[in-house]
Amino acid sequence: TIESIWTILPAIILIFIALPSLRLLYLLDESMEPLITLKSIGHQWYWSYEYMDFKNYIEFDSYMINPETLNSFRLLDVDNRTTLPMNTQVRMLITAADVIHSWTVPSLGVK
Repeated sequence: TIESIWTILPAIILIFIALPSLRLLYLLDESMEPLITLKSIGHQWYWSYEYMDFKNYIEFDSYMINPETLNSFRLLDVDNRTTLPMNTQVRMLITAADVIHSWTVPSLGVK
């Protein structure tokens, strides 16, 4: 009897923990209609960005600028910054071409 209890009781607890999580995952799955899809591709020394939901396909590379230049943040400032609209749904696809690096937006606290 005790073996049945310590087998069934944890299974019931796991089910009660999993059901609310599965409901939230179902509700969050593609429930938004994003205005823009931004694809970030990490290369060894720079990032490539592609805006995908416009009539004109926009893509550009973003290189780190020299830290000795005036008004630059060391290892954070780039020559071409990514611009995203405020208060809209944005889908972000982040991938790497050769080396996986850390993609960061310091002003949003996203890393």
